[in-house]
Amino acid sequence: MSDSQQQPQQQQHQSVPSIATILNAQQLQRSDDHQQHQQQPIIKIPMTTKNAQKSKSNSQDRRFKGLLRNTCIVVGEFLATAMLMFLGCMGCAQSPTFVNSHFQCSINFGFVVLICIQCFGCVSGAHLNPSVTLANYIYRLISWPMAIAYFVAQMVGAFVGYGLVKASLPEDVVCSSDTPKGVCITALGEGISAGQGVLIEFLLTVILIIICCAVWDPRNATFGDSTGIRFGLAIACISLTGGQFTGASMNPARSFAPALWNNAWDNHWIYWVGPLVGAVFAAFLYKYVFRPTGAKPEEELPQ
Repeated sequence: MSDSQQQPQQQQHQSVPSIATILNAQQLQRSDDHQQHQQQPIIKIPMTTKNAQKSKSNSQDRRFKGLLRNTCIVVGEFLATAMLMFLGCMGCAQSPTFVNSHFQCSINFGFVVLICIQCFGCVSGAHLNPSVTLANYIYRLISWPMAIAYFVAQMVGAFVGYGLVKASLPEDVVCSSDTPKGVCITALGEGISAGQGVLIEFLLTVILIIICCAVWDPRNATFGDSTGIRFGLAIACISLTGGQFTGASMNPARSFAPALWNNAWDNHWIYWVGPLVGAVFAAFLYKYVFRPTGAKPEEELPQ
């Protein structure tokens, strides 16, 4: 091959850039683009008056809906507790004219709880009981302000419900020879000491709160369709067991309203100390022993 033919091929070979040269050029180009992007000023689009008003309106709507929802919850709890006291205590009326029994009273209260849960369980959860609300707060299902609102609704509802009983029945039926202190008054049975009364109310409330915690447990969520029936039967069973010894209150509101209306305060403190201490004990027991807080619901399911 002649020198004149080799010279163009060498020039052509030298003019083709290497792969390293291409990569270096691309890196330099990206670096320049990045520097230019950083040097560009950030333009903030100011919020227009229309957007600000819309955002404020949405915030007000959320607050209004939250307030309306909480109001419905409190009203539902008030009505549920009033229903509990009206139907439950009227079903316990006993006199020479109106025959009743311990078995009938226990079954009646169980059915009343079933009705209350069926009507207001989807609204407020139908706690009906400050002990249940306290356990619900410990279980971290409601806030402290809502727990106070529940407590006020329950106390006022119990007062109104028992007032309807007194307005509906003759005085000689409310305070008869069978119930001289007043119908539905929770009192210690004959021979039961104050210490035994506190212990009985404590243990009965522990059982009640364990039932509640089991219902609130996410592992039990698929069985919610029969919650009212299960609670009603549970209340009937507990009432049959402890009703003759302490009245099986387990509920400060349920004991407070009849005591207030009839001015009957004998050993009334038992029906606050026993249920509330039992609720705290059972809620912490279930929360930290039977359902550890660090586990996810799907991890708690039996394998």
